Amino acid sequence: MLVKDIMEKEVYTIKETASYEEASLYLCEHDISGAVVTDDAGKIVGVVSEKDLFRVLYPFASSFNAEPAAYIDREAREKKASEIRHKPISEYISRQIHSISPDAPVFDAGASMLANRIHRLPVIENGKLVGIVTRSHVFKAILKQNFSL
Repeated sequence: MLVKDIMEKEVYTIKETASYEEASLYLCEHDISGAVVTDDAGKIVGVVSEKDLFRVLYPFASSFNAEPAAYIDREAREKKASEIRHKPISEYISRQIHSISPDAPVFDAGASMLANRIHRLPVIENGKLVGIVTRSHVFKAILKQNFSL
């Protein structure tokens, strides 16, 4: 089975100039966990996920180790949400773009996701974005093909 057999052809994209709030609402409105980020010319510049946006609201692990109470300080979290609301997502996106060909085997997509600790891969053909494949697509395809589900 190939990536083109399971990929989603309708790809949600968002401009890198979108605010944190706009990106968050966009993901919620479309019931997706991530989107491809483009510049004004339509070139892919990264990917934004719920995880990327969620991480911004909380201190890094090193901060947690130094001051665990920071994670449960509701007022601090609310202040942080207010501070980042209008900031562009370009500050928070994953810029290292991992992509895959539509003719790649599904197992290759899964391997790339695991190796790179990502949950979605833009599908690129002849330099153009033609789809997206997620961890869920890959998992379901492997189960269906190999375990008669």
